Amino acid sequence: MVISFITLLEKINKAYRLIKPKRQSLDAFKRNFNDLLKNINEQESEENIKGHLVNFLRDTYYNPTHLIATKGRADLAIHLDNNASAPVGVLFEVKRPSNKTEMITKENLNARSMHELILYFLQERLNHKNNSLTHLVITNVYEWFLFDATVFEKVFKENTQLQKAFKEWESGQKTSSKTDLFYNEIAKPFLDSLDKDISFTYVDIREYIPYLEGKKQNDVKLIPLFKFFSPVNLLKLPFSNDSNSLDAGFYKELLHIIGLEEVKDKGKKVIQRLPTEKRNEGSMLENAINILQTEDALRKVPKQFLFGETIEEKIFSLGLELCITWVNRILFLKLLEAQLIKYHQGDSKYRFLNIQTINDYDELYKLFFQVLAKEPKERTALIQKKYTHIPYLNSSLFEISELEDISIKVNALDDNLYIDLYSQSVLTKYHPKGNKVQPINTLHYFLNFLEAYDFASVGKEEVQEENKTIINAAVLGLVFEKINGYKDGSIYTPGAVTMFLCKETIRKAVVQKFNETYLWKCQNIDDLKNHLSDKKNSSDILEFNKVLDSVKIADPAVGSGHFLVSSLNELIAIKAELGILADELGHRLNDVDVSIANDELVVSYHRTQDFFEYSVNTDANGKHRIAPEIQRIQETLFNEKRKLIEGSLFGVDINPNSVKICQLRLWIELLKHAYYRNEENFKELETLPNIDINIKQGNSLLSKFKLSEDLSEVFKKQKFGVLDYQLAVSTYKEAPNKLAKVELLNFIKSIKEQFKDTVSRRDPKRKRLSELRGQLSLAQNNFDLFGKKQSEDQMEQEVAKLNKQIEKFENEIIEIENNAVYRSAFEWRYEFPEAWNDKGEFEGFEVIIGNPPYIQLQKMGADADVLQLGGFKTFARTGDIYCLFYEQAIRLLKPNYYFGYITSNKWMRANYGVATRKFFLEESNPLLLIDFGGYQVFESATVDTNILISQKADYSGSTQTCLIGKGLDSLEKMSDFIRHAITVQDGFNSERGWVILTEIEARIKRKIEANGIPLKDWDINIYRGILTGYNEAFIIDEETKKDLQAKSGSADLSEIIRPILLGRNIKRFSYKWDGLWLINTHNGIKGAMQRIDIENNYPAVYDYLKQFLPQIELRCDQGDHWTNLRNCAYLEDFNKPKIAWGNLALKGQFAFIEEPMMINAPSPFFATDNIYILALLNSSLADFYIKQLGVTRNGGYFEYKPMYVEQFPIPLVSSEIQEKFIRKVFELREKHVIKNKVENELNQMVFDLYELTIQEKETIGFVEI
Repeated sequence: MVISFITLLEKINKAYRLIKPKRQSLDAFKRNFNDLLKNINEQESEENIKGHLVNFLRDTYYNPTHLIATKGRADLAIHLDNNASAPVGVLFEVKRPSNKTEMITKENLNARSMHELILYFLQERLNHKNNSLTHLVITNVYEWFLFDATVFEKVFKENTQLQKAFKEWESGQKTSSKTDLFYNEIAKPFLDSLDKDISFTYVDIREYIPYLEGKKQNDVKLIPLFKFFSPVNLLKLPFSNDSNSLDAGFYKELLHIIGLEEVKDKGKKVIQRLPTEKRNEGSMLENAINILQTEDALRKVPKQFLFGETIEEKIFSLGLELCITWVNRILFLKLLEAQLIKYHQGDSKYRFLNIQTINDYDELYKLFFQVLAKEPKERTALIQKKYTHIPYLNSSLFEISELEDISIKVNALDDNLYIDLYSQSVLTKYHPKGNKVQPINTLHYFLNFLEAYDFASVGKEEVQEENKTIINAAVLGLVFEKINGYKDGSIYTPGAVTMFLCKETIRKAVVQKFNETYLWKCQNIDDLKNHLSDKKNSSDILEFNKVLDSVKIADPAVGSGHFLVSSLNELIAIKAELGILADELGHRLNDVDVSIANDELVVSYHRTQDFFEYSVNTDANGKHRIAPEIQRIQETLFNEKRKLIEGSLFGVDINPNSVKICQLRLWIELLKHAYYRNEENFKELETLPNIDINIKQGNSLLSKFKLSEDLSEVFKKQKFGVLDYQLAVSTYKEAPNKLAKVELLNFIKSIKEQFKDTVSRRDPKRKRLSELRGQLSLAQNNFDLFGKKQSEDQMEQEVAKLNKQIEKFENEIIEIENNAVYRSAFEWRYEFPEAWNDKGEFEGFEVIIGNPPYIQLQKMGADADVLQLGGFKTFARTGDIYCLFYEQAIRLLKPNYYFGYITSNKWMRANYGVATRKFFLEESNPLLLIDFGGYQVFESATVDTNILISQKADYSGSTQTCLIGKGLDSLEKMSDFIRHAITVQDGFNSERGWVILTEIEARIKRKIEANGIPLKDWDINIYRGILTGYNEAFIIDEETKKDLQAKSGSADLSEIIRPILLGRNIKRFSYKWDGLWLINTHNGIKGAMQRIDIENNYPAVYDYLKQFLPQIELRCDQGDHWTNLRNCAYLEDFNKPKIAWGNLALKGQFAFIEEPMMINAPSPFFATDNIYILALLNSSLADFYIKQLGVTRNGGYFEYKPMYVEQFPIPLVSSEIQEKFIRKVFELREKHVIKNKVENELNQMVFDLYELTIQEKETIGFVEI
């Protein structure tokens, strides 16, 4: 065998390593660890050793959530819950320290302890069918050998010879059933001959004894061991990951300070202004609104329609946008403060965001605009003295925004307003219990609130001394995603999803980019890595970086920027993996590993696995010193991020607040690797670029100008060319000060205005309107187009016709220009010149990525009408806006490149998805489709989702697919789950739903379709049952029927009062009538049957129905008179033998109804006397097939829609074979039979009819009744 070692630091998840253990938890570990060491007597029995071990693990980590006990022959087992019936996660073989004979060593695994562990494993996997094992352990308390269960699975469980030998020994087929035979004659020779790799983690806990005593600095050395024994490591449990979870306390208290609240509205969590009685004038929002109203600021705001319809909506939206701008800045500065303190190893003089420094809103204004927005040399003497250590950042975040410029700035807020402490405030611990907390100054409250949290960024392993919750950039992104989506409820994409989508999509684009550039044929990143591995000189590395940097990524619904941040991390991780992550001279970063762990970029030293940390040392003379290699690494990471953010990442969002948040997120990502400039003696940070030009506000789906619009005319007429415009945009990002930025921005705006003017004159509608006006002028002068005179009649007709056409075009143009939605149109054609080629033509992006909004188009009213004018092939009035985003992605991509979206999965099977499915097959190449089924990806939204990665290329005919459903434990395990469950599916078509199947399920489906003819082709018509519109009036019981007959005298009511079945009455194979009747006041059939005149012909019934007025008259489903039912052309079919079924059920319930009987909607039916069809429809095979075509709802219920049922293929067989199935159905109707037994026999007959194998039969199973 080949033995390979995994170090302790390599074993522990990097993201988990970065989570700081709390001081009390680590102290408990130290106490229990000390007790374990003291209690060990090397000569004691194994039972005593196990007892000490259980105490240590239980008291430190596993009590009360997980049971630790013996299990069968296994010495110890950790269960996945706190009871013995829960599956085992970890198996132990424990030896005394003195038992060296049976203990394995790092060099020799073929010892008794390993033989025993192999036996425990095989018994657990094969006998107990436990697939939840995570690790296996061999230990003598001092030495720990930790094996991942996947290693044992591959080496032992998947070996058929070992399995066979084990089963023979277990079943007594060997000469002895004693364990010695298994150990010595099965396990030992197997290991001797093994040629596979066995990897494990080895830890000797004695090496950590020196760190148990002494200073707290030693505690850092104990953190890896503390995490080694934890449930997160041993049981692979998900851990609290900041990038995936919202800190509810922080979020709710922040809303309170701003002046907002979260409520549930129609199942969605939305954010709104507090109701009048709860408002506090001291909150930031109410303070701002009061000043805005006092100064009549709304009057100065252009495009007020963007802020709402009513005055109250507008003033609220205006106030909220200002508050978000201010809060953005404050939170960014809190992260900056934490970063500076970390760089300077806890030096308190870098603290500045506290009430001692910022006492009021005037001082906050100074911090924004007189400190952060100005270079130190430009600051006043007083400012320089007070803020000596605060750097200049050159970020537009600290420039007075356009909205502030025309309304109010933060210093306009009233300093003397107070606010009540939030009921569950993080600050309550500072106030004695029972004492009423007085209202406090709002700004002081805000700053103290932030001080109660830990804003330290990712960087090193350390103990969390104070009991503070960590708030990082990802948490802030999640918070603001929710605040920005205050109107509709926001959906924040979990980090595991953004990581997966970015990795899978961007890597495909990178490989494609290198293939195009060098005419290579790499299939994946590993191939590309092999191509690049021999290229070691600096010029090659710089050239390869240039190629990768040319990959452009856009998110058309960017939200908080989560996908762009994940994309940034992925691009840098790809560079590191390819070996081309290098400084500006082309020198690789050879000493560090750069990877992604739980949606965070993690940098660690290759040799030691310690995390990279940027820190500044101060010498005796007060001068700053930074180690040259540390400086080079930090500069490289910052410059790589800046380069990629400037040239590769683009975003658009209709919400201006989202744009601000996204820009903030990208600045924060840069801030994480900000560095001090060497030329400034390490006193000034490198300034941030102006990335605001890459993240823009607008409606991604609406544009006035086509992507193919020719702009060459503009460049010919003006004194600038394509490169001038591109250079202006590029230069703006690096502009050193506000003046330079303003000049460049004005130049860029003037170019765009010329684009608009030139292109708008080419508008086909305007050109056509001009032509029609010319024709009208001729016609009014009595000439036709060819200059010939016309008669008076001809002239009048022509003028009227032209006026009508002119009016039509004028109205269309006015409607487009005046439409509020269209006024926010985004011009992809010229807003991002980075997506142009050298001729100024729109070339497109390499990647489109994101989580577009989910809004039903029919709920959008007039806005949907405007979208319909966009020429979207995927537009369906009953559809959803995300379908249009799919199409827009293909439009925006370069040929042969990729989009990756997570959206609702309704398009896969819904009727409105036909156009979308057709579009994918005709205009793209779907590569990967993941259906989450009923697995809820989003915490706050109950929406079934899918991931689709597709290429702008011809459909290849096959797609990689994966159905997740309930098989996924947590999103953190999503990538591994998909890798193991993925299959290839062929032959998707647009008319039928896209159903994801496993390999065996796909094989069964092909057999079913090959052996049968769809039900719809069996000369049947499926109809919906009778729809009354008001069942309370039209469906009556037996007593009411008798009463009506008595009141009608000799009149025969049998024509209009008919027996009816409800959905609940329909059972499998038969039905149970409840004695209910339908007042069948039908509306007749044109040319065949007169409508029922209830008023004149059945006065007693008419009087009965009148009691239900006015409701009965207001119903939508009615005929010519309010007493009539709606038109029904298939009335006669109710009198025929038929098969009917309940539309919503756990399993198919198809009944044969021979008698004339009405069926109540929504239950469907079709007329037939073919009981052979009934037998097949009620089979487990039919249920399997039909359920593949739709979505099973929560609770396992399925809607058996006619569109699904009619597709089930039924074999065309002889009458003799049909008779065998019919006899089984009649047998089931007999009372004395054992129904389960007969149904199983019927199922076996159906399986054989479709030629299923034993494995295929087992996959389907039987429908339990």
